[in-house]
Amino acid sequence: MLFIIFLWVFLGMLAGGLLLIRQRKPILGKSILTVLILLLAVPAAYLAIGIASLTLQAFLQVSPKRYVAVLCGIAALVICVLLCLLWGVLKRKKVYVPICVLSGLLLLALGGNAAYDIYQRSIPEMGEKNDLLYAYAPYGSESKVYIPDGEPKIRFTQDIPRMDGATALYPVYSSFARMVCPREVLEGEDYEIYTNDYLRCTKTPEAYKNLAEGEVDVIFAAAPSKEQTAYAKSLGVEFEMTPIGREAFVFFVNAQNPLEEITTEQIRGIYSGEITRWDELGVKGLGEIRAFQRSEGSGSQSTLEKLMEGRQLMEAPKKDVVDMMSGIIERTADYKNYRNAIGFSFRFYSMEMIQNDQIRLLRVDGISPVEENIENGTYPLASDFYAVIRTDASENTRKLVEWIQGEQGQDIVKGTGYTPVDNERVF
Repeated sequence: MLFIIFLWVFLGMLAGGLLLIRQRKPILGKSILTVLILLLAVPAAYLAIGIASLTLQAFLQVSPKRYVAVLCGIAALVICVLLCLLWGVLKRKKVYVPICVLSGLLLLALGGNAAYDIYQRSIPEMGEKNDLLYAYAPYGSESKVYIPDGEPKIRFTQDIPRMDGATALYPVYSSFARMVCPREVLEGEDYEIYTNDYLRCTKTPEAYKNLAEGEVDVIFAAAPSKEQTAYAKSLGVEFEMTPIGREAFVFFVNAQNPLEEITTEQIRGIYSGEITRWDELGVKGLGEIRAFQRSEGSGSQSTLEKLMEGRQLMEAPKKDVVDMMSGIIERTADYKNYRNAIGFSFRFYSMEMIQNDQIRLLRVDGISPVEENIENGTYPLASDFYAVIRTDASENTRKLVEWIQGEQGQDIVKGTGYTPVDNERVF
């Protein structure tokens, strides 16, 4: 009904305006048509900007926030040109100069935004990406998963322990699962990395939640945060942690950054916001330090929090992320390899960028994070990662953890690229 009324009003104004112009009352007629153009052009421009924004989100995965001002300028320019045509202003050559200048500025702004997005995409990024998971799926012709020699000493056909954990440790427990689980539950189209019943990877925060709620039986991750432990206790659940490997917590910079080492006290200074510029560390010409962090509750972020020894962390860099369900959401930015950036991760996760000569791992307190120093304990930021179960875990779950501590399990840890633990240290 409203649409019909609007249509009749539109047609009436259009007919009235044209009729008045023909009856030599152009000012009144053009005024009516001007109102009509504005009534149509404003919602049409709003709709066009919305469609353009959705296109940027859906197809280019670009946040449209920086483009809104340019799109509004283009819409305003189109409306002005239409009004100039209506009032005959375009017959004056002087009008072309501001129109051309404004058009050029808008094109320049549009091109500048596009160039910035292209530049941002060209900078290597380190985050928890799906390609690591699929590269280490338990089965597949191109899988990189480590396969030890010999038959496994245990294999489950009933009451199969359900596994979950951190992304960076997925290569390890994917190999565990291949050895002890029936092949049919881990292979083919039915295997989905995030939801499989027996082997999934939902990242550290969700994995601890799943274990506390009984959705999985064992997870592989760094030690839980205070919040994760408290959540489990609120459900009447206690965790039992068994160290199964050691890994270095590393800090890195762009390969072109001349810095080669850092102290733990300097790390605390950077991530508390007390040290903000590279020249405070003896590096000239790089300006402010871009100190990237990880998402709250992740294994590496929890490790950083423990390293801070009570100091308040500075606010982490944020970025707008395109989510087709929620639109533009803000989240902690993954590490981007700017020349003035510093980031952290576990050593295994950073190896690809090291091999591509994109980043340099820093010595910490004078010690390099190489395998020998991780194994002998001299690297100060080496820490255990764990097989975490509930205190009421099933017999098969405990058998799995015991097998992981044994020769075959520790061979998988080493063969995957981590450092095995001293098997006598169980708590």
